[in-house]
Amino acid sequence: MSGNNVSHSHRKTRRKFYPNLFKKKFYLEEENRWVNLKVSAKGMRIINKKGLSKALKDAKEKGYISKF
Repeated sequence: MSGNNVSHSHRKTRRKFYPNLFKKKFYLEEENRWVNLKVSAKGMRIINKKGLSKALKDAKEKGYISKF
């Protein structure tokens, strides 16, 4: 996503907004292994709410990931 930096004098210069990504290791109990994911802060909240296996299944159905 892009937008503007706006100074005190209201001069505008272009800038970019980047997602809040983290490299995080999660334990997948069903397969008894650790999984490394690059996940956003919102994604971590979804994993905490739904559980890792349900969140991965939903992400695969929506086409966000190809395999896990």
